[in-house]
Amino acid sequence: MSWNNEVNEIKKRLSLIQEMGGKDKIKRQHDAGRSTVRERILALLDKNSFKEIGSLTGSSEYDENGKLKSLLAANSVIGHGKINNSPVAIYGDDFTVRGGAADAAIWEKSVAAERFANEYRIPLIRLIEGTGGGGSVKSIETDGYTYVPANPGWDWVVSNMATIPVVALGLGPVAGLGAARLVSSHYSVIIKKISQVFVAGPPVVNRLGETVTKESLGGSNIHGKNGVIDDVADSEAEALAMAKKFLSYLPSSTYDLAKQIQNDDPVDRKDEWLIDAIPKNRRLSYEIRPIIKSLVDKNTFFEIGKNWGTSSVSGLARLDGWPVVILANDPQVYGGGWTADASQKIIRILELAETFHLPVVHLVDNPGFLVGTHGEKSGTIRYGARALAAIYQLNIPVCSIILRKAFGVAGAAHMNHTKHKYRFAWPSGDWGSLPLEGGIEAAYKSDLLKSENPDKLIKEIENKLNHVRSPFRTAEKFSVEDIIDPRDSRKELCYWINLAVKIRKAGPVSFGMRP
Repeated sequence: MSWNNEVNEIKKRLSLIQEMGGKDKIKRQHDAGRSTVRERILALLDKNSFKEIGSLTGSSEYDENGKLKSLLAANSVIGHGKINNSPVAIYGDDFTVRGGAADAAIWEKSVAAERFANEYRIPLIRLIEGTGGGGSVKSIETDGYTYVPANPGWDWVVSNMATIPVVALGLGPVAGLGAARLVSSHYSVIIKKISQVFVAGPPVVNRLGETVTKESLGGSNIHGKNGVIDDVADSEAEALAMAKKFLSYLPSSTYDLAKQIQNDDPVDRKDEWLIDAIPKNRRLSYEIRPIIKSLVDKNTFFEIGKNWGTSSVSGLARLDGWPVVILANDPQVYGGGWTADASQKIIRILELAETFHLPVVHLVDNPGFLVGTHGEKSGTIRYGARALAAIYQLNIPVCSIILRKAFGVAGAAHMNHTKHKYRFAWPSGDWGSLPLEGGIEAAYKSDLLKSENPDKLIKEIENKLNHVRSPFRTAEKFSVEDIIDPRDSRKELCYWINLAVKIRKAGPVSFGMRP
């Protein structure tokens, strides 16, 4: 007696599953400029490292003798493999089978992937394309009943946000529960002109009276700028590369600490041009990103969310090989002031830092919250106060360098003042409750009203106050710890990070990150 027949049956069924939705559906996928889910997994993972879970799952049909007539693959592929020799879990939608909508087994497989990643404490990558939810309206006819909506496995989705790094790639049209899975991640990417994200697609929206296409409803021009997703890629290959890059900075879970890699960039490297980086004329702006790239290890700055909340710049980088979170102001957008969307972006990157114990470098040029009717209508103070709370809830080390402005409540949020202030300032530092420019009119209103030449008086007051706004006056009172040569900033940061990594503590944080 032998099990050869059964083993051959395994091979037969595996072959059927590999056919996915069939040659015509695969061709349609390729004609649309998109790869299949299995092609994506092979491109993402280290060679020969993928181990599939549930490889025989599908919708089957048998003849009257119990012999298999057909087997259609479930439209999700799950498993695990390695990226740069580090384990990761994979969940992927197969759009060639019912457009990625749920079939008889999809929800059990998605839950299994989430639970496996959580329990084994390894990062999870979701390759999302389709709805990933309860199927289409046709399901009503097939099932013979309707059901009260539920989100199976959402407890694992929520838990994973506080436990393991989760990357979600929207690699085609994504709707409903699929869209919720996309944004319930630490890093999300869609592809320009290929991916769209919406709660409900054009057929539903058009029936409600609007006239939309997939792109006008949920393309990258919308969701790449409103914070729904973090970044936009130009191709599938770039999206996969971005996922790998993001994960390279993070530990496998909150129970681990990010590791140092070999650093060939000298810690005492000085870029001479930094001495002139900040214009002496306070009305002139400058580029913040070259400064960031100068201070961190070469070619390690990985910006996140470049196209939304644009008065703030955030991302990941390395200092002497150690991963850090970067937070900065962009003076070319609202002067670097905190807007409602910039505040939400700040909260997101700080929660990532706290969840995975990544020290924070804060480069400060903050004139305060955005003022005016736009700022008030967008609820800037509400979201700004939440960003301030996020800073005060951090338990990981922070090093701030005040490049220029630090004014008002938002300016004070450059660090938690109740903890040791590991802080430097450049000679261009300028701070207070209000900038002199504009503040003089409010403070000296009665004097200006009495003056016969208010313009002259303003200049006289400004000249007098300029003497005492010097950062050296502040340093004399120990209200700022040290003023440094800008060219020494990298050296100081690298010294700090080697202190900071020693006080990191692995383990769960007090509250989990939310989408």
